[in-house]
Amino acid sequence: MSGLLKSEAVTHPGAVRKRNEDALVDKAEIGLWVVADGAGGHGSGDVASTAIAESLGQMPAGLSAAELLAQIRLRLTAVHAELQAEAERRGPSQILASTVVVLLARGGHFACLWAGDSRIYMLRNGTLSRVTRDHSLVQELVDQGTLSEAEAEQHPQANVITRAIGGHGDLMLDKLSGRIMTGDRFLLCSDGLFKALPEAEIAGIMASGLGASALVDLAVERGARDNVTAVVVDVPT
Repeated sequence: MSGLLKSEAVTHPGAVRKRNEDALVDKAEIGLWVVADGAGGHGSGDVASTAIAESLGQMPAGLSAAELLAQIRLRLTAVHAELQAEAERRGPSQILASTVVVLLARGGHFACLWAGDSRIYMLRNGTLSRVTRDHSLVQELVDQGTLSEAEAEQHPQANVITRAIGGHGDLMLDKLSGRIMTGDRFLLCSDGLFKALPEAEIAGIMASGLGASALVDLAVERGARDNVTAVVVDVPT
């Protein structure tokens, strides 16, 4: 089914920042989409996100779904090690890290891999649901019942992620898979999007049939303080 899917991918520095430390991959021809958000405040986030996009963007055609998934894991593990090594070369307390969300679609099935707080949403039958679960400090506090979702958005440590490509220790990726239905729409995005637009508004835009350009344009118009990236993938009816 991957050959039937259509996609639109847009990235923008946002309304405040001059540098864009987000990166993306849009390879509808093999059923692969990626968003990576270089960890803010570390000064070299674009190095990390670009390394991810370049590695996964070079994925060859002709791989089976299982081979593609295995290659993605291998390549992300290699980038993770390379970023850790480069950070060590740069000196103490240096970090080169990035979030990543990956969507694969083949033969009526999808799979998602992720680390960090970039997200994948799915719109099905008019209802938007979050497919991924943030690897972040505030998400842990929400899970513990210490914070509400609304409080988490405004928390002073809302940007602290607990997993990343290039972060400390071994790489840990979460995975979720399921069946694709005709009319499904997927959204991969960096946190610059969902921190500028409420989920209800994202849902409305997705349900209206508008895509990545509309989402990013509105986020920037609303004064997005971070880089904004959106990839919308459509399953035709």
